[in-house]
Amino acid sequence: MNDQSKPDLDESKAPLIEHLIELRQRLLWSVAALTVAFLISMFFADEIFGILVQPLTAAFPAGEGKLIYTKLYEAFFVEIKVAMFAAFFLAFPIISNQLWAFVAPGLYAKEKKAFLPFLIATPLLFMAGASLAYFIVMPTAFRFFLGFEGPVGGLQQEALPAMGDYLSLVMQFILAFGVCFQLPVLLLLLNRAGIVSREQLKGARRYMIVGAFAVAAILTPPDVVSQLMLGIPLIMLYEVSLAIMWFTERKKSKEIAP
Repeated sequence: MNDQSKPDLDESKAPLIEHLIELRQRLLWSVAALTVAFLISMFFADEIFGILVQPLTAAFPAGEGKLIYTKLYEAFFVEIKVAMFAAFFLAFPIISNQLWAFVAPGLYAKEKKAFLPFLIATPLLFMAGASLAYFIVMPTAFRFFLGFEGPVGGLQQEALPAMGDYLSLVMQFILAFGVCFQLPVLLLLLNRAGIVSREQLKGARRYMIVGAFAVAAILTPPDVVSQLMLGIPLIMLYEVSLAIMWFTERKKSKEIAP
């Protein structure tokens, strides 16, 4: 009788202690993956940092750019941060797989099917946001910042970015754009859960526009260019989310109709 009443639920009603043991195993695998990824990234830390430096190199006139460090240990800790930053991206597929393996047995088959698009969309949207930041936003912003070089009051004003400050700025750009590009995933999950409707989101459009630029002002450096380059894509992603909701509702209504 139990098999027929819940045919699409995995047969894994384990006691609490077994779930805790499995959670511990999943966490250990995740930590191991992160550790291995960190060791690999540490070996290639110079090359990875060289990639992250490219937007700044392109913004400087040819052969004139330089990075400095004002503390003896700064360059070493920059490599540590670069390795940790890269390790998270390398280990993310394994970490997310372990998380899914822990959660999936408690879901019905239709729930797994519903969550699958979000699992695929999350890393893709993050990479899209990070790519926008790396290839477009950072070069544009850095050229803007370097435009202040030149003579001022009889003195030469020169940009001498420190390694640690530059890495923090790059990480801020990449994480801010990557996380903000998760907006469609968040909105569609809230809509799927019945917490918000498409009509409610349409009514809140004007507030969202203000909120998008407020978030952009907080997460990006204090220049108008960077804020516009984050605020405008957020508004576009909001509209795309509404379009997907409309398409989903229309598809459901056709399936219900005789």
